[in-house]
Amino acid sequence: MDMLADLLDGVRARGALFNQTSMKPPWSLRFELGVQLTLAAMLSGQAWVISDQPVALGTGEIAIIKGPYTIADDPGTPPQYLVKSDDYCITESNVEACRFPEGPALLLSGAYQGPISERLLDALPPVTVVRAPNPLLDLVTAEMALARQGQRVVLDRMLDLLLVSSLRAWFDEHDAPAWYRTADPIVSDALRLMHEDPAHPWTVVSLAVKIGTSRAALARRFTAAVGEPPMAYLTSWRIALAADLLRDTDSTVAAIARKVGYGNAFALSAAFKRLRGMTPSEVRSMTVRNG
Repeated sequence: MDMLADLLDGVRARGALFNQTSMKPPWSLRFELGVQLTLAAMLSGQAWVISDQPVALGTGEIAIIKGPYTIADDPGTPPQYLVKSDDYCITESNVEACRFPEGPALLLSGAYQGPISERLLDALPPVTVVRAPNPLLDLVTAEMALARQGQRVVLDRMLDLLLVSSLRAWFDEHDAPAWYRTADPIVSDALRLMHEDPAHPWTVVSLAVKIGTSRAALARRFTAAVGEPPMAYLTSWRIALAADLLRDTDSTVAAIARKVGYGNAFALSAAFKRLRGMTPSEVRSMTVRNG
C-alpha cells in the first residue's frame, strides 16, 4: 500500500496563496495567514524560519510549516511586517501594501487555504526543511510571471506537486513516521489492511490470520516497527479519520462512527474523549466557530 498517498488523500490546494518578495537586510516577515500549512522557499539568499525554534533555510531549499511563522534574515531581527492572506502587510502604525526594496533575498511562499488533514499535520514537525533541489520551483516562478487563463488551477496543482515531492524527499532522508519506513512485510500488510478498511472489526488474531502469521509474531513485530501495538494504532487511525470527517463533512456522529469502525455514536465519543480530551460534538462545534 502507498502510505504516503493515503496520508495525502483529500489534501488539495484550492485558491492557493502565492507570494514572491524581494528584500535586503535587515528584514523579517511575520506570516499569520490563518492557514494550517505553508510552503516557503528561498529562490535566492538565506533565511531563518522561526516557529517553535529557528531553522536555517538556504537557497533552493523548501520549508513545510505548520501554522503561523516568522521568516527573517537573522533570528534576532524583529518582525517588520505582518503578512495576512489579503497579501497586505500591517506595520505597527498603519496598513499598507507590501512594498520591499529590491535585494538579494527572494522568498517564494505558497499557503493552503482551508483545512488540512489532521493525519498529515500529526506526521510533521512544526517546520520541515527539505534540502534537496526541487526543479518545480523554477516552474512555479515562471508561471507566476505570466497572466494566463487557468493560472489559478495551475498554481494550485503546482503547490500540490511541491508538497508531495517535498514530503517524499524528506521522508526518504529523515526520521519518517514508522509506518512509512517499515520494511517488514508483515507490518506493511497489517497497516495496509487497517488503512484500506478501518471499519472492519479487526483484532490481532483476525489480522494475523489474514496475513498468514501468528498473533504473537504480528504483535511483536508491529510494536517494534511502529512503536505501539496494532490495536492502539488502529484506534488512533480511526480517531484521526473521524476528526477529518467531523471537519470536512456534514455526516452525523453516528454515521461517522459506523464509517470508522464503531458501532454507535456513544462508542466513538468514548474513544474520542479518551484520546483527544473532547467529544466529537465539541470538535465539530469548534470547527463551526473557527469556520
